[in-house]
Amino acid sequence: MAFRFNFFIDESENNEPDTHKTDLQLCSPKHKQESIEKDKQTADTIADSSPRPGTDKHQDEMPSKKKFCFKAAKEHNVPEDLSKVLENKVMETVSDLYYMKMSLVEMTCLDGTDEEGIVSKSVSSHSDLIPGVYEGGLKIWECTFDLIDYFSEAKIRFTNKTVLDLGCGAGLLGIVALKGKAEKVHFQDYNSTVIDKITLPNAVANCVSEGSRTGSGDGRKTSKPPSKRPKKAECLPDALTRCRFFSGEWSEVSQLLLSSSKPFAKYDLILTSETIYNPDYYSALHDTLVQLLDKNGRVYLASKVHYFGVGGGIYLFEKFVEDRNVFRTSIVKTIDKGLQRCIMEMAFKDSS
Repeated sequence: MAFRFNFFIDESENNEPDTHKTDLQLCSPKHKQESIEKDKQTADTIADSSPRPGTDKHQDEMPSKKKFCFKAAKEHNVPEDLSKVLENKVMETVSDLYYMKMSLVEMTCLDGTDEEGIVSKSVSSHSDLIPGVYEGGLKIWECTFDLIDYFSEAKIRFTNKTVLDLGCGAGLLGIVALKGKAEKVHFQDYNSTVIDKITLPNAVANCVSEGSRTGSGDGRKTSKPPSKRPKKAECLPDALTRCRFFSGEWSEVSQLLLSSSKPFAKYDLILTSETIYNPDYYSALHDTLVQLLDKNGRVYLASKVHYFGVGGGIYLFEKFVEDRNVFRTSIVKTIDKGLQRCIMEMAFKDSS
């Protein structure tokens, strides 16, 4: 079956990742706060990262004690009419992946299509992070591309795997898994606006046939195709039947999955990028991984070494995991270009 979509590929600028935005962090759901004793010695040795706009470096001294409301979990269905998902959308490309032009999504949401109001709140507060309200999913952060590069370098195989893109934002990690012939790929983001306006359209754009990627409703090409395009689309629209999309905070999404009447198999792979910027979230993240990862599964987590503003980072999270004594961890790659970043692999201690 052939599909035609009225969307455009923006080639007016370089299609490389917009790294100037990456001193902020990707989304991560809020959970009931638990006091976390910060390891002062570890934190003191962690390398610097850029501060978040609208935050104070001195906030690093202690995790926030403020409590936030739970955000209920919701599953988002793929619309039957895929043409509506991509109608009049402008897409950008990187590494043969298609994704929504974020600035235009934000402009559209300011016109009243954002039911959560996260864009207007972000603009009014001059921040890409409002804890418990908006957790940064309208941006793509550089660690996402670090992890994508690592998949290729380490020859990570997705074939026949069940995969969760946790704190997915644009969903590029899950889309890479889908293109790698994963059996199932689930996407989770804190905000429903992110899933509806960004994640779902990105998944659709990467699953349609190549011929429809640059086609308009009247069959005319709307722009010159990217210079580096696959000769043949690796995914067909029916790949979307292998996808599910969820919004809500981690514990709520876990509960929804585990209590659902639909068959649920724990994940072989959980992929997550820049979700450990705030130590207040570590307990929720750890519990989610324990509940949803298969006994022989793997977690691949990408992070900056340290985040100013809320004080999280790879070594602090590593210590947290070590203290819980459930997972074994390994730093499998360190990136020294720009702000120091790391890729961590996690597995249950009793796994094979």
